Amino acid sequence: MVKLGIMSFAHLHAYSYAHCVNLIPEAELTAIWDDDKERGKEASKQYQTNFVEDLDKFLSLPIDGVIITSENVNHKPMAIKSAEAGKWILCEKPLATTIEDAMLMINTCKKAGVGLGVAFPCRFLTPILKAKEYIRSGKLGTILSISCTNNGSYPGGWFGDVKLSGGGAVMDHTVHVADLLRWMLDKEFDSVYCELGNQMHKGILETDDMGCLQLEMEGGIQVSHIASWNRPKSFPTWGDVTMEFIGTKGVLYLDAFNQKLNIYSDFAMKTEWGFWGDNPDLGLIQDFVNSIQEKRDPMSKGIDGLRSVEVTVFAYESYKAGKKVKIKKSKC
Repeated sequence: MVKLGIMSFAHLHAYSYAHCVNLIPEAELTAIWDDDKERGKEASKQYQTNFVEDLDKFLSLPIDGVIITSENVNHKPMAIKSAEAGKWILCEKPLATTIEDAMLMINTCKKAGVGLGVAFPCRFLTPILKAKEYIRSGKLGTILSISCTNNGSYPGGWFGDVKLSGGGAVMDHTVHVADLLRWMLDKEFDSVYCELGNQMHKGILETDDMGCLQLEMEGGIQVSHIASWNRPKSFPTWGDVTMEFIGTKGVLYLDAFNQKLNIYSDFAMKTEWGFWGDNPDLGLIQDFVNSIQEKRDPMSKGIDGLRSVEVTVFAYESYKAGKKVKIKKSKC
């Protein structure tokens, strides 16, 4: 039995991950720690596990791995402490808010001999997997350009506080698309030009709620990407991931989350999406459990998290400079 602990329920994804742990026969949600005592206690009751108030006591428990779902800026200290305690780590994206913090997390885990994974559940969606296979088969020919979106609803709370989040919609969403494109194409990003806006939440938050990025990948592949918090509260779900690949032999359009039933509910008084297809979070957590059993890194490794952080950090640098900037790749 693989014993897991969750560190913080500050991020909404923590609830889905906890549910997924309880669905896996060979895994056990042994304990929860949260710096918000009441939130942690409520989560422990909801998922029928133990709440441990003291962090050192939590990390001294016989747990094999931890899932970090705190505010973005707290990923680094929690990961370092967990690695030093010998725990396998799955960290919510973005891995960190700075390149330096991401590198420190990776190097600390290497030194401690523990696996470090990043929560990129979109890798486990069937449309993504099929598109990757199709592209790798060569049926599209040489990829020339890609148009992508990752739009969602504003999560509220600390996401709008740059001191805790590190950035707005671009920080929150661009890492998903950057990771998928690197993984699907096996190519790195070379440069980025970024425009940011706060157009839908003026007076509510100071961070960006929309970003328009023009990126270039190895081989001259041109990528346009929209990251935003443009979905209204009444939207059926959090948002989307879409991609259109243009190749020399054809075009492939991908709508990653278009596996749903439309539900018209008088109880909710809005249209809802009932998913009948993949549960990417379950795939993510199952892979984390497997990585602990097999003593390997999870599928999305720390270096993948670092590369996505680099794209995001240099996107913000581009906006500040008002020009295209080179994406410098760090060595760990």
